[in-house]
Amino acid sequence: MRSVDLPSAGTVPLSSAISIPGVIAAVRDGLGGRSAVGTGFQAQAAAVGQASGANGADVPLFDARVVARHPHDARAFTQGLIWRDGALYESLGRPGESEVRRVRLADGRVLARAPIPPDQFGEGLASYRNELISLTWQHGIAHRWNARTLKRVGESRYPGEGWGLAAAGGELALSDGTPTLRFFDPRTFAERRRVTVTLRGRPLRDLNELEWVDGALWGNVWHTPYLVRIDAKTGAVTAIADLSAIVREVGLADPEAVANGIAWDGQERRLFVTGKLWPRLFEIKLEPRP
Repeated sequence: MRSVDLPSAGTVPLSSAISIPGVIAAVRDGLGGRSAVGTGFQAQAAAVGQASGANGADVPLFDARVVARHPHDARAFTQGLIWRDGALYESLGRPGESEVRRVRLADGRVLARAPIPPDQFGEGLASYRNELISLTWQHGIAHRWNARTLKRVGESRYPGEGWGLAAAGGELALSDGTPTLRFFDPRTFAERRRVTVTLRGRPLRDLNELEWVDGALWGNVWHTPYLVRIDAKTGAVTAIADLSAIVREVGLADPEAVANGIAWDGQERRLFVTGKLWPRLFEIKLEPRP
């Protein structure tokens, strides 16, 4: 996982916060927006940094304080994560390894699992009524599972790619790697609306896992240590959470072992995060950076 050094102010001018490419390519020099760039994403990252200095309010920055650490399957290529009925539910990716599973928080034990067809790459996961709905990357198939038994009960179709999925307010929010979030009817998968996710007016792509947390939509930004809070009506990013310290603690060299997975236990008000191939799952509190 790559990270960016951020200023220690309580809010971050977006010229200092996040570059849009899937790999963080520019390290900003303080508040001045001067970048040191060392990858093929140089031109795009520099353009994003310049554009993000346009008019607009700064975005609040939060740090993640670890409350508890729990075991997590280090072989799990985590694509989706939710909390439901006293357990974690997780969707895994990679062809031949993709599945949906129920996991006990205390010890990370897999209590039940349901395989996704081996030619498909599992993606995001959401809970709707008595079902779980899991996406596939490029097959355009949303598998529907009985939440209690994990028996497959049907499927829905959608155009384009599927990355992250979250359910709330009678809608499914779906990310596909572009700056566009699509919102679907959870019963029919008819598309209802779209929004463009923006950082101070500039499109933000590479949104991955999504989760509704205490009434707000949050998402991982792929190949970064950041979560962003998104206004689901306008698409504007309204906060950034920095998981850099957790990523450093995990300390994996695999470039694909990125932060991915957000789950919210609304009853106990607990927020969980993990990543692909991470050996731990973290309960965190988001605290404003002083």
